[in-house]
Amino acid sequence: MPTERTLLAVVHNVTAATRLLDVLPLFAGDPRVQVVFTCPDSSAFTRGTEEYLAARGIPLEPWEDVVTEDFDWALAASYGGDLHKLRAPLTVLPHGMGYNKFLETGNRKPETGNRKPETGNRKPVFGLSEQWLMHDGEVIAEQHVLSHPEQLARLRQYCPEAADHAVIAGDSCLDRLRDARELRESYRQALGVTGEQTLVLISSTWGHLSSYGSGPDLPARIAQQLPLDEFAVVLALHPNIGQGHYPWQLEMWLRKCEGAGVIVLPEEDLWQPAAVAADVTIGDHGSVTYYSACLGTPVLLATAPHEAVDPESPVAALLRAAPSLTDENLADQLRTATQPADLVAATELATSVPGQSAALLTALGYRALRLPPPAEPAGFTAFPLPRVQRPEPGAQWVQVRGDEVTRFAAEIADAHLVVHVDGPDPRLLRRADIVLGDRFPDPGRWIAITLAENPGCEWAACPAGPGWLAGSRDGLVVSFTGTDLPQAVPSLLYTRAALGLDFPEQLPFTAGGRKHEARLTVHYG
Repeated sequence: MPTERTLLAVVHNVTAATRLLDVLPLFAGDPRVQVVFTCPDSSAFTRGTEEYLAARGIPLEPWEDVVTEDFDWALAASYGGDLHKLRAPLTVLPHGMGYNKFLETGNRKPETGNRKPETGNRKPVFGLSEQWLMHDGEVIAEQHVLSHPEQLARLRQYCPEAADHAVIAGDSCLDRLRDARELRESYRQALGVTGEQTLVLISSTWGHLSSYGSGPDLPARIAQQLPLDEFAVVLALHPNIGQGHYPWQLEMWLRKCEGAGVIVLPEEDLWQPAAVAADVTIGDHGSVTYYSACLGTPVLLATAPHEAVDPESPVAALLRAAPSLTDENLADQLRTATQPADLVAATELATSVPGQSAALLTALGYRALRLPPPAEPAGFTAFPLPRVQRPEPGAQWVQVRGDEVTRFAAEIADAHLVVHVDGPDPRLLRRADIVLGDRFPDPGRWIAITLAENPGCEWAACPAGPGWLAGSRDGLVVSFTGTDLPQAVPSLLYTRAALGLDFPEQLPFTAGGRKHEARLTVHYG
């Protein structure tokens, strides 16, 4: 293609990549513009960046090559590395919600010698302090994108030399999140949320002060306390966690979490539709928590490390205003969570130009490229549906009280144990009152042999034909259809048999506030 301009996208890590890929479509569809990607390899979390981009059809040009070439414009979403060597006007976007965190120097890969140590009593704020914005007394970026004048006021305090390079162009991520609210029900159902279930988003930034770093058992512990059919739990972890500890290691740590029925988002950019879909967010000082609050979602803080953020920043205001998560009556906390007025006020610092970031960034970019904007400029696209399957806990403790079924992923009083055969814990399988199976070729044989091989088990059930088939140790066989929660029906059969009750043709029950009805057929002889 006879392109006229070349845009260099500087990708420090996966987190920065997700923000750049928010913004680059404003220009990448223009046949006059060729986009080239590179990585300065300066971040402690560079690992995984090349694979993330390659999965999207994006190769990386070597950093040592691009610093010898001329480009019409360079765009980055982070600082670090020898950005001053680029032979192009550089624009830097924030890769999260503004600039809030104090610099954690102990977690950074050593940079080239252009960063000054902390001076005096003022801690450097990432993205606002001269350690990042200047090299040899010169400001590195041509434009430093901000979303709100409050950031400009702090920039003047931390690095006044860079203030003249500041451009207020809104928050592209927040604008996309707010535009996506009309798709909320689509995102909820794509995540497997049914009816009036409460969707809980657990979010964690990276570092030992984060919600996951300070309490890695938190997601599983929350999920185990909540009724499975009333609540759905989604976990969104900062990409630096997986890249810092290796994805395989993180997967091992999260097995208990998934075993409790938590939807662990497998991709770095699926948190946005999850945030739109959520009814309540449990978080920390990360951007996802703040963005959730900006959407009007009630927020509970699992941790609030005030010492990690600039006390004058919007995230610091959020940490002061949002209520804390406690260990008591978790379900009631989530059911009654609301936004305090001070939290609503804190979210007003997110952007001073809501809904305008696409237009402002488009104008900025085409000025830098020295091209007239297209007659029909590109806009932001909606987030794709998060095609993620909610895991069914392999072991469930089920309470049946009358026609109400309540299922949990952890042991509770007055409940019986239901275990699925797909990778069970043998210790729990030996204790199971009910064993559930997959769709097998010969369900009747599977039920008979499963009961024989598990002497403590009273019922076994699995999918069969258009519905399910269940069998008891006493030789009773029941087929049932008509409900989208078939795994709860064996618990009703087990309880009714124990109480000596009959099995009606229509068996109504309630789970998670939703009414169900199973159609039973009892087979004799």
